Amino acid sequence: MVRRQHVSRSVCVIVPSIGNAEELGVALDGLLSQSCPNMDIVVVGPAGDPGRDEARSRGIRHIDDMGSKTRADACNIALNETDSEIVLFTDDDVIIPGDWASNLVRWFERDDVAGVGGPNFAPVGESTLVQRVIDVAFSSTIFTAGTNYGKRAKVDLEETSQLPGVNSGYRRSILIEVGGFDEGAIGAEDVMLDHKITSLGHKLWTDREAIIWHRRRDLSRVKKQIRNYGMVRTLASNRYPELHEPTHTLVAAFPPIVISAFAFFFWGITNGGLAWPEFWDIRLSTVPMGWPRAGAHILPSLMVIYNLIAWLGSSRGSSPSKNGWTIFLSSIVTFVLHWNYGIGVLKGKWRIIRGRPGLQIDDRLRASRP
Repeated sequence: MVRRQHVSRSVCVIVPSIGNAEELGVALDGLLSQSCPNMDIVVVGPAGDPGRDEARSRGIRHIDDMGSKTRADACNIALNETDSEIVLFTDDDVIIPGDWASNLVRWFERDDVAGVGGPNFAPVGESTLVQRVIDVAFSSTIFTAGTNYGKRAKVDLEETSQLPGVNSGYRRSILIEVGGFDEGAIGAEDVMLDHKITSLGHKLWTDREAIIWHRRRDLSRVKKQIRNYGMVRTLASNRYPELHEPTHTLVAAFPPIVISAFAFFFWGITNGGLAWPEFWDIRLSTVPMGWPRAGAHILPSLMVIYNLIAWLGSSRGSSPSKNGWTIFLSSIVTFVLHWNYGIGVLKGKWRIIRGRPGLQIDDRLRASRP
């Protein structure tokens, strides 16, 4: 039987931030309006970052990240500088509803909750069409390219294996037990942290109502973000083999399959693959099937199937930006995500083969300390 402990718990929200002072201010204003009692807020980043002034002007503590090169290292420093029972994490590019912290913290009354998080979606009114389409693609129930951004529980609280770093909370005792974030990790630091927690038998949960509005990047930055994520997820699986999932490795085959399909198509059409009266008349009684004809048909057939599956996944997703137009365009973004995630996985595997996995690389520059 799960016991509920109706006690007031101390809470701290840690916000790692670098080079994004303007959006940080919006996030901090949202945190200051929270309905959660006994809550402290800290920002961690370089001592000379403009975010320090944004924090201090609001009476919020700014912690020097001591030259940290990764988000994980910065968060570990903030953990060591705070002492709350419950630790929440979010980012500096979010819009935070007033009940966000309370929605998460309430579940820690249950003994079986080691950590809890919630979905994050693009703010509809403040997002461009491209950003809304990206959000719809991120929230797909079929094609996710390794992301977990828009997953929303079907019930109030649902067990999960991974929490999004932008919207998560943990018991400090659990974080201490697993040794915090892996040193030097970036991009997959939350994946590895959650793996260490669940490996010890602790449970993670997701609250469908604990939504955070997370600004999506433009497509060029999303491409780099997803490519890096594919690489760091591969490196994380190398460190923790239990994290290896066939679906992530399968995406590595996506770029070679696409290249092969296009090569086969152009070979087919230049070798008589279109030499019959009706291109889409695939009856063998009309024109015998041969390799050139197969080459001419496979690529467009795969494109139709891929788009149908992408549209189905997007239509079943939870994104508030979902409508007919964004669903239609989401297949393009899904293709971009799969291509770049696959490239990232291949890069990660190549680094492992060479015996030089090295540090995981962030897609945001970390300024050196002044």
